Amino acid sequence: MLALSLVVTSQWNPPSLFAESPPASEEQARFVDHSLLIGPELPCTWPTAPFPRFQISHQRTIGQESPYNIDVLLIDGNTGTQLDVPPHSAARPELNREKSGPFGLAYTDVIEPWQFGGEACVVDVRSLLNKAPNGVSPLVTPEDVKRFEQSHRPVQFGDVVLFRSGYSDKYYRPLPEGNRFLADVLDRKVPGFPDPDPDCMDYLGKKGVLTLGTDSPSMGPVPDLAEPTHYAGLKYGMIWTEGACALDKIPETGAFYCILAPKHRGGPYSESRAFSIVGGEVPRKLIESAKAKRAVDITPTMGLDMPVVSPGVGVGTHRQVYLKIDFLYNDYLDMWHHTHLMDSMTGTHLVPPSYALPTADQHPDYSPEVRGWLEKYEQKFGPRGTSSMTAEQVPLDWTCGPIRIIDVRKLIGTTKSGSWPASPKITPQQIDDYEKEHGPLKAGDIVVFQTGFVDEHYKPGSTTLWADPLNGKSEGWPAPDAETIFALKKRGIRCVASDAPDLGGVDPASALMTYWALGSNEMVGVEFLHNLEKVPENGYFLFAALKIRDCHGTPGRALVFY
Repeated sequence: MLALSLVVTSQWNPPSLFAESPPASEEQARFVDHSLLIGPELPCTWPTAPFPRFQISHQRTIGQESPYNIDVLLIDGNTGTQLDVPPHSAARPELNREKSGPFGLAYTDVIEPWQFGGEACVVDVRSLLNKAPNGVSPLVTPEDVKRFEQSHRPVQFGDVVLFRSGYSDKYYRPLPEGNRFLADVLDRKVPGFPDPDPDCMDYLGKKGVLTLGTDSPSMGPVPDLAEPTHYAGLKYGMIWTEGACALDKIPETGAFYCILAPKHRGGPYSESRAFSIVGGEVPRKLIESAKAKRAVDITPTMGLDMPVVSPGVGVGTHRQVYLKIDFLYNDYLDMWHHTHLMDSMTGTHLVPPSYALPTADQHPDYSPEVRGWLEKYEQKFGPRGTSSMTAEQVPLDWTCGPIRIIDVRKLIGTTKSGSWPASPKITPQQIDDYEKEHGPLKAGDIVVFQTGFVDEHYKPGSTTLWADPLNGKSEGWPAPDAETIFALKKRGIRCVASDAPDLGGVDPASALMTYWALGSNEMVGVEFLHNLEKVPENGYFLFAALKIRDCHGTPGRALVFY
């Protein structure tokens, strides 16, 4: 496939490119990030016209106008580490073309959640690196896979076959040096990246393998085999990662590998986050769940007609609306390649500490109203903290772990209309009540408040999800207050999530205090979930946000394996 990206940067720091959680004991799970960092100084966009460059705009920063850092993204599915799904090459059934079939409708938003993960089978093809003429890819063949099978075991359904050449690790560098990653290949100045030939894809497809990955920028060998290789795999219903990295950080078998992508409606590919879990019992259990197809997607689908982002209160306070921008038409597939312009907290997303906290060297000039709220907050909870932790710095193990769903739906309808805009408050009492019935919360648990609000109100054109509650026309969604966040921190909780539009609620003072409490306690939020009714007990929550430099909240996808 392709690749695209651009972002505001601070100082260049090479180790942050291929992040890995600190070494752990034999019994503990260790998270390995396989995602390329997205930044303007990096070769993370597909470099040929008319593919648009990734952009981030810091639309509002903490100060008089806003107590939050608010970013806007221009991003398409060929950005950084990315996901390909069948409609990238398979045509829709009604087109009646040679490549038409049911997988022509298997867009990113309808792929079964279990297919995003499985046991990593790392096929070492480093011997192929640079073993081809300029502008030509060295080819991975069925023989390379068979050598892996002779050393380990036959690949099969439930495996994620990963081709490791070391290409991304070697060549993903700041520009202009980073032109070696992709642009120089396309200009035929240097040898191409290793990739499987169509026979290799056919071999894997016949063995039931449905998920692949490569640390090359595309799964398509240049210059002539990109489409034949794509279709050879996608016709089986395969999905795969392009632009992975750090595959040397995991064993050749035994790790649980996963790729998570924002849930755009009708996407033939998507910007993504890929990672592995190594060590202890967690990988084995997740691999078993994937093979048994035991997974639930708790991420609502984003669409142009859906209320995916806050419209604000009154006039002029709305976030960037979610837009799909077509830029290149594919006649055979009857499909437009497209990018999205959107608020960085559109749909299901991560809330890092820096969303509501200034950095240590900043002294924001809040509005008089917000200064009053800060005074009240600090009188009760102590000094509001500071943070430079933007979304790409949040460790993956903070947003993955055993899921603990606290049902607060009984709070719906407990406020009086005269008090609106108001949200029913989730208090420490709800936590105490939950623990009496289900046992104590533990460090590493992901606490999810079940309000049922998004399930009830997320409909095309709906005003009852955001606009009516924010403007006092209906009751707001249940939301935790700052005291509840501190109570969770005492229990060792790092990540708090909700199936409401956000964790703050509709009262602006209470909402800001909740986000101050989260950030000041080095906690993060995951907002805008749904479908919690389908999640059984003892599930494992997996969420990862896009790895965008200097972004104060990024979209992602949440799954539960059980």
